[in-house]
Amino acid sequence: MTNTITEKSGRCLCGKVSYTVAAATLHHHACHCGTCRRWAGGPAFAAAVKDVSWRGDDFVRRYASSEWAERGFCGDCGTHLFFHFKPTDDYYISVGSFDDDSDFRLVGEIYVDAQPPGYRFAEGLDRLTGDEFIAKYGVAGDEAD
Repeated sequence: MTNTITEKSGRCLCGKVSYTVAAATLHHHACHCGTCRRWAGGPAFAAAVKDVSWRGDDFVRRYASSEWAERGFCGDCGTHLFFHFKPTDDYYISVGSFDDDSDFRLVGEIYVDAQPPGYRFAEGLDRLTGDEFIAKYGVAGDEAD
């Protein structure tokens, strides 16, 4: 992981689920795929993390959004907590759920071909279509699930 910070913590809105990560990538992407937009109500902002320790496991709910991915949320307040890429066991934590999200920087967008016309981010970000993302990261499917 490049551009990382160590020992980052966060929680859901109600506080029944909290977590600590050993490291988090500070440079992250916004995902515009249809699944992320439906799940998050807009683009999803998530940072790659290593070694997640959860507290309040009884409240963590997992939804299998595809054969290769699942999304996690608090079963009490509904806070979107993570995207889990099952083949590599990688977690991407919702940036807004970190206790301090001031160090995170948006550096790119993925699934820009699925982005609706109602919003645009500042110019200068790396932008990948769905096909470009799949080719670069080796995932299968029509959308990031």
